[in-house]
Amino acid sequence: MKFTTVFQTDAGIRKKTNQDSLCIKQAKTREGTVLMAVLCDGMGGLAKGEVASASLIKAFADWFDQDLIFALKEREPLEAVRLQWGDIIQQMNRKIGTYGKLNYLQLGSTVTAFLVMEDDRYLIAHVGDSRLYQISDWEIQQLTTDQSVVAHEIRLGHLTEKEAEDDPRRNILLQCVGASRVVEPQFIQGKIKQGECYMLCSDGFWRRLSQEEMLGGLAPCQNPDDRSLEAHLAALVECDKEREETDNISVIAIKVE
Repeated sequence: MKFTTVFQTDAGIRKKTNQDSLCIKQAKTREGTVLMAVLCDGMGGLAKGEVASASLIKAFADWFDQDLIFALKEREPLEAVRLQWGDIIQQMNRKIGTYGKLNYLQLGSTVTAFLVMEDDRYLIAHVGDSRLYQISDWEIQQLTTDQSVVAHEIRLGHLTEKEAEDDPRRNILLQCVGASRVVEPQFIQGKIKQGECYMLCSDGFWRRLSQEEMLGGLAPCQNPDDRSLEAHLAALVECDKEREETDNISVIAIKVE
């Protein structure tokens, strides 16, 4: 199995600090190639969001370097990873929350983590409103569920997608790591498909771009190599900025071959 991975991260047109953090890691193990991608959006309106997002990324990166090998030896490796990732998120929620209290700050971060195994199985851990999409040549599907006030209102039928775009509550999350008393991550398991693309992104990326535009730029048939994938990703980020997106913008694209 081969992965083509590219990313873009940008402070955006207004903010001086990029509070998003991300990482991509691959390892060749006795069980085959394992890939992990993690994207965290430090809360834009909260102080030192970059501290929260970077701390989460470090925790996941350390897990990959130090503990992945032990999880792979378990009878059910993905279940072992799910439990370990759950522990990481709960520990970081307490750690970031304590840091905030000691420094009289309120800070937090979303997290969307993606692990792909050699046997085609994947695991997603998700808190907040960053997203993970599955993209084929003809279809784009959002795999994660936004944990935000407006997304909840849309699911209840109280808001339309169009109304949510201008709703004053659109940046309010139902939970995030470090700023919530209790965090309940969404875990998703499935199987990847060769020839498809998987995309992790912050809300600064997806908010002003339609799914049709994402599909048009990132459909696997449009991207035979990493250079074309990187160019299309950069073009989407520039389009986002031209539409005056004020938040930080981050996106990771992974093509499976």
